[in-house]
Amino acid sequence: MNPEAKLAELGLTLPNPPAAAGSYVPTVRTGNLLYCAGTICMVAGQMTHTGQVGGEQTVQTANKAAEVCALNTLANIKAAVGSLDQVARVVFVSGFVNAVNGFADSPAVINGASDLFLKVFGEAGKHARAAVAVNGLPKGSTTEIQVVVELKS
Repeated sequence: MNPEAKLAELGLTLPNPPAAAGSYVPTVRTGNLLYCAGTICMVAGQMTHTGQVGGEQTVQTANKAAEVCALNTLANIKAAVGSLDQVARVVFVSGFVNAVNGFADSPAVINGASDLFLKVFGEAGKHARAAVAVNGLPKGSTTEIQVVVELKS
């Protein structure tokens, strides 16, 4: 099953690809690698989750925020290469969690993105990853991810 059909099966739709919010582009391709700029949990210009985990957000709600970030990243990938079928594998995910000092469950939060990539791409969705707590993200976002994917030749 192709990745876009898998998204539909999961009851998920890709948002419009988020525009760059600064002096950068959403994706850069070099060879067969596509580097995706950081995406936050925003849909149709509205933040879905703001605030810190351990404060305004729980691990569970932040996990959903990370899934929104992953959907935004998938939208940017599709915009860049035309189809999610062009993804050979997800290579690396950098996950950032807006959290209170001492927060130690960033991996559980970023699993929201990682799990979605596994559901959509199967084995090709397995990736290396970093999950880091920070004290602030753009627009007060609860999560942000950066992704590198390998494209088919």
